Amino acid sequence: MIHCIINDNIPFALTSPSSNFISLRIEQQLDRERDAEYNISVTCSDQGVPVLSSSASLFLQISDVNDNAPVFEKSHYEACVLENNKPGLSIFTVKASDADWNQNARVSYILEDSTVNGVSVSSYVSVHPDSGLITAVCSFDYEQLKDFLFRVKAQDGGSPLLSSNVTVKISMKDQNDNAPQVLYPVQTGASVIVPRAADVGYLVTKVVAVDVDSGQNAWLSYKLQKATDRALFEVGLQNGEIRTVRQVTDKDAVKQKLTVVVEDNGQPSRSAVVFINVAVADSFPEVLSEFTDFTHEKLYDENLTFYLVLSLAAVSLLFIYCMVVIISVKIYRWRQSRFLYQPNLPVIPYYPSHYADTGVTGTLPHGYNYEVCMTTDSRKSDCKFSTLGGQNCLETNATFCTYSDLRNLNLLFSH
Repeated sequence: MIHCIINDNIPFALTSPSSNFISLRIEQQLDRERDAEYNISVTCSDQGVPVLSSSASLFLQISDVNDNAPVFEKSHYEACVLENNKPGLSIFTVKASDADWNQNARVSYILEDSTVNGVSVSSYVSVHPDSGLITAVCSFDYEQLKDFLFRVKAQDGGSPLLSSNVTVKISMKDQNDNAPQVLYPVQTGASVIVPRAADVGYLVTKVVAVDVDSGQNAWLSYKLQKATDRALFEVGLQNGEIRTVRQVTDKDAVKQKLTVVVEDNGQPSRSAVVFINVAVADSFPEVLSEFTDFTHEKLYDENLTFYLVLSLAAVSLLFIYCMVVIISVKIYRWRQSRFLYQPNLPVIPYYPSHYADTGVTGTLPHGYNYEVCMTTDSRKSDCKFSTLGGQNCLETNATFCTYSDLRNLNLLFSH
């Protein structure tokens, strides 16, 4: 009788349906992710004396099935991005792994569809399908969006597909990109009245400003940059209150102008400027007369400047027009003189048709033969003609005739 055994601690067992062969049976559920292969040693021995035995080895590989979904390294992800970033900025990478093998373990990443402030999340970020790299699609603005959530899904390549997802939070870090905004006093040019009986510490007005940034970028400080009389007013560094430093006297000017700078605590800092008109007077008519004269003076200066500029422009245009006209006339006269005076212009006589004598071959009748007599300086003079009875041709005395002279000649012939 033959007895067979296998090595211990494996999920297999031997059965012997007959004396001629044995079978290997699975005793427990196999898990390739735990044990991908087994090396089984089978030893068979007889019952004789001495006992004789033999052994054989069996190498067994476990095939994979897609029974594991991808698992992310973290249960959730968070990242902080400085606002005003450039589109395409790489934020961070999500990572998931799959315990399966080969195609079943190939993980791809997908951005799950959702909305942020009514806009698709894909307008803000994107996820690389292979690496899981999350990239900013747009430039973030802390004042518009401080943070947002979205989900990334990791799925394998098995059949059927198995997947898992994770929540990602993106927070924006504020940058000092906004200057303070002055809410009060409104810049209308109005004046604050301070009575001459005002004592030390009298509250003139208060500058109210806000900064839409956050943290220290929104901490504001107030400084008196310029004043008609710096010894009369001061500004609270933190509260923006403008108060009198000393007693107001009759020697103080009625019109006082203050320039206050509001500055935040960012790096680099940003600031805003507010102008405040202060009237030191006991009655409203006094203030009105002072500032009315000032306003009229200012308007007069502005109107005078406007009309001076307008007059200068008109004179300049008139000068340019005159220059163009003069140059055009000069060019016209020069072209006329060039056209009228041509020294090489031949003398071409004109014979009116009604004076032609067809009976005489090659010549005119004797009564209509002329001699052209001109001097070398006769460009603008008239042509002279004399009748020669025995002449049968038109003679020229080494002179030239202008185009206007030829026209006169033709007119004489026609008469």
